Amino acid sequence: MKIFKIFGLFLAVAVAQANDLEWVNLYKEGGIKAVELKLKQLIQSSQPQEKPLTQENLFKGRDVRFGYYEDLRYLFIASKDAPTLKLYVLNDKNQWEEKLNADSLVGSKSGHKEKEGDLATPIGVYTLNARLKNLDQYYGPLAFSTNYPNLFDKLQKRTGYGIWIHGMPLNGNREERNTRGCIAIENNLLSFVDSIIDYRDSLLITYENAIQEVNEADLRILLNDLQAWKEAWKNNDVETYLGFYSPNFVRFDGTKYNKFAETKRIIFAKKESKQITFSKINISPYPNDENKNLFRISFFEDYKAPSYKFHGNKELYVELKDSKMRILVER
Repeated sequence: MKIFKIFGLFLAVAVAQANDLEWVNLYKEGGIKAVELKLKQLIQSSQPQEKPLTQENLFKGRDVRFGYYEDLRYLFIASKDAPTLKLYVLNDKNQWEEKLNADSLVGSKSGHKEKEGDLATPIGVYTLNARLKNLDQYYGPLAFSTNYPNLFDKLQKRTGYGIWIHGMPLNGNREERNTRGCIAIENNLLSFVDSIIDYRDSLLITYENAIQEVNEADLRILLNDLQAWKEAWKNNDVETYLGFYSPNFVRFDGTKYNKFAETKRIIFAKKESKQITFSKINISPYPNDENKNLFRISFFEDYKAPSYKFHGNKELYVELKDSKMRILVER
């Protein structure tokens, strides 16, 4: 009985948008299923439609000097050549506000950190993965640990660990003007940073020399190619999909391009229907000493297919070359 009441209510709404004769004729020609279909169409058409996001929507009013971020609040940027550590906080107008510009101590070796004990501060992009307290007094009141070596570092065979942002000795006795690879700032400044950030919503970008701002046109290409890569994946268009990978590609587990491509061709040949959505997209410039236009792209992926489902974080390291995204590393 309840079903008939609901149906009657929908029918009354529909009749307000069409005359009685139209519904009578529809019922005579197609029966109750035709009426149900018409009702469904009317209900859907009456609901507000979400406007598709365009690049103009995405970039309008957004500060993209340091990359494109949908899911980040705090950004540390370090320079090794004239050692400084800056902290930017994203305000409610999507603008990066500088909250810290401090002299710092870094490792004595220039360039990438290659191995444990080489006294180099790594250059690259790193997440902060812990806030450390109750340390040896040498490190100051607290420290933030980074995820060095990141995935890109590991696949470059770079080793070492324990790269932190920390303070100065609490006893005031520090004669060294360099660290063993960490970034050190004055204790009062570190305490100030601790009072305003959430390390879980932070990122560190370390440069060898001066900070280089990002070209907005590059970010537009990357977002467009990320979408095209996803659509090729969704539509089982294997050649277009593989066209976004560098011949030097290495998967997180060490699989190289040829084996990866062979596996993907087998999977795509099944022509499974897929639903793939990306959200919380972050694109950071990736400093390097090879003068390449590298970026780290992270996002949340929701993947559904009959044979496999995945809901989790994805990470790409890519090169923008000849105005096209080339994936170097994927997890």
